[in-house]
Amino acid sequence: MQLIAAADARWGIGKDGKLLVSIPADMKNFKTVTSGKTVIMGRKTQESLPGKRPLAGRRNIILTRQADYAAEGFETASGVEELLKLIEGTDPDDVFCIGGAEIYRLLLPYCDKALITRIDHVYDADAFLPDLDEDPAWKLVEESDEQVFFDLTYHFCTYQNTAV
Repeated sequence: MQLIAAADARWGIGKDGKLLVSIPADMKNFKTVTSGKTVIMGRKTQESLPGKRPLAGRRNIILTRQADYAAEGFETASGVEELLKLIEGTDPDDVFCIGGAEIYRLLLPYCDKALITRIDHVYDADAFLPDLDEDPAWKLVEESDEQVFFDLTYHFCTYQNTAV
């Protein structure tokens, strides 16, 4: 399983249920990388999607504690064990954890790679990704050249989980 996210300089990923910033190249990268794949999200992330509809061209799975939760076009799992059964037989490189913060923390130990758009800015965030730079199990293995969107600079980074 892989994790994909955009995080600011303090690993902030969101505020009030919304992304901190929308960078077109990051959104395009997300779509390109996850198209035709399986995406796993929490209920709050699902409810934040436009029209609460599934992401097109992908298998959409919601991980929620609400065992009776259902949403059209989504599969649901009420726990990690149930989720792992749902994705059994799927190539791990074709499964992406897409948030939010609670789901990232829950599934991080099952991820072998993290694709992080690191934004060189600090936002007023209320949702955070664990700091992979401080986690000895994770190693930065690839970083793009500096990217620029108006006055923001950012990098596409790939982290590898050495513990998996």
